[in-house]
Amino acid sequence: MGRRHLHHPRPPRTREVRTPMNRLNSQYHRPALLIFLVIVVAHWAEHLVQAFQIWGLGWTTAESRGVLGMPFPWLVTEEWMHYAYALIMLAGFIVLRPGFAGTAKTWWSIALGIQVWHHFEHLLLLIQVQAGTTFFGQAGPVSIAQLIVPRVELHLFYNGIVFLPMVVAMFLHRRPGPTEADQMTCTCAPRELTGAGVR
Repeated sequence: MGRRHLHHPRPPRTREVRTPMNRLNSQYHRPALLIFLVIVVAHWAEHLVQAFQIWGLGWTTAESRGVLGMPFPWLVTEEWMHYAYALIMLAGFIVLRPGFAGTAKTWWSIALGIQVWHHFEHLLLLIQVQAGTTFFGQAGPVSIAQLIVPRVELHLFYNGIVFLPMVVAMFLHRRPGPTEADQMTCTCAPRELTGAGVR
């Protein structure tokens, strides 16, 4: 009688599911971050141009509509432009967060937390304009913090305190420590620092 060979079924090969979110936070993380940075800088440009129009050119706040608001005034008066920027930034912080690791992720999360509030303030302004009403007994649309700080200065401040931790996060993400490099799934950092690349 010959020797019997027992055949043990092989366990099924597991394959990582590559969802759009996986791809966005792995092989497309770097270009996605660059696109996001361009959007954030464009938002900054709107606020900085508006500030220059007010303090450099002496225009009134109503006349000072930034870059896109000059040819398309309704973008500013109807609150759509700044709300859209705030919403896109919030979405960007959320969807790009899984690609970060360690200290860089902490800084990115700080920027995300601040942007949640910044978005809420813009949402309040949008609701008031679209509903044709005002909150807090004010003559015109205002956000909560705007009850204390004038709008132009307030939103320059908001953009600054969102931008700073975002830039720190991006810098640290490009220069990860050994532990962070092991956790990264993207190619944002130079190969000599990660020794890997996209997994």
